[in-house]
Amino acid sequence: MSDAIVVGGGVIGLATAHELLRQGAQVTLLERDRCGREASWAGGGILLPLMPWDYAEPVVRLAELSGLLYPAFVHELQAGTGLDPEFHASGMLVLPDSTVGEAAAPHSGRLDADMAWCDRHGLTAKQVSARRIAPALASEQTGLWLPGVCQVRNPRLLQALAQAVIMRGGVIAEREEVVEWKIANGRIRAVGTQGGREYAADHYIVAAGAWSRELLSGHALQLRIHPVRGQILLFKGQPGLLPVIVLRVSDNLYLIPRRDGHILAGSTLEEAGFDKRTTADAREMLLSKAAGLLPALTESLVAGQWAGLRPGSPGNMPVIARHPRIPNLYLNSGHHRYGVTMAPASARLLCNLLLGRPQPLDVAPYRWPA
Repeated sequence: MSDAIVVGGGVIGLATAHELLRQGAQVTLLERDRCGREASWAGGGILLPLMPWDYAEPVVRLAELSGLLYPAFVHELQAGTGLDPEFHASGMLVLPDSTVGEAAAPHSGRLDADMAWCDRHGLTAKQVSARRIAPALASEQTGLWLPGVCQVRNPRLLQALAQAVIMRGGVIAEREEVVEWKIANGRIRAVGTQGGREYAADHYIVAAGAWSRELLSGHALQLRIHPVRGQILLFKGQPGLLPVIVLRVSDNLYLIPRRDGHILAGSTLEEAGFDKRTTADAREMLLSKAAGLLPALTESLVAGQWAGLRPGSPGNMPVIARHPRIPNLYLNSGHHRYGVTMAPASARLLCNLLLGRPQPLDVAPYRWPA
């Protein structure tokens, strides 16, 4: 019997399993389909909340803790597996609106306020001309340049995490959808899967992303996690066409360059239930906006389109907590847009909670709503 069963094979589930294994626990991870193929794979991999000054402090603190943990986290994965998640500081340029050529003066007050926030949080920032940072951009605006913002190529991070879990002795069982919670004396004694198998452990951790509430069913209590569809368009340009991440605030459009010349343009925020299909309207919208910001991104460079279902939550606030009524049931979910961003810190907090160890920050904001 395992010490812990993790239900969900996205970045949060894999990172949680990996951290438990590092602490000496025996872990089994159950995934209803294939590991790392849902929202964690579909996202952009920016390791900072977009416009972090607009989020509640607990969201920011969790992201900041992850930022401190990420270098060692990735180094260990790469050294152990030989897989490179392409973690690096590409920097991010934040543009205040979409008007090409507009002078910076109308937005200088807001930029000053954002810079003051960055200074309070130890995040290097300065006001610069957009084309000074990324010459191929259409915009001549003054933006906020954040050189320390990092990114990771999330599909490769997920591959490294899954391999690292196995290399540390963890068991990964794919296409094992949990459909039953077997409870005795107020505790979970086992879970049953669609295939008729039963898995038992001392502790059970739900990290099922957008499916967490449905998986927990009557045990979800007041949990408010729900699917939010996000669509991304992929371009294949020449390496170096766009050297930095660019975020345009007015329409929440971001462009993320990869080292091999691929550029991601995203993303939509759609209430579409569990419908993961892509749409022609989203393709047209993302293409138009991306080309308006970086004219070189023409239709001929479009290399793909996909969608993922984020685990939406109020205020992007995840739940990292023990169940209020079932003492051996835990939840690590609801990270909305920032599962990859917050994964190392969320795994550390959950494992500290399960093992009874001190926490590096106040975990009260991440409690399970009863």
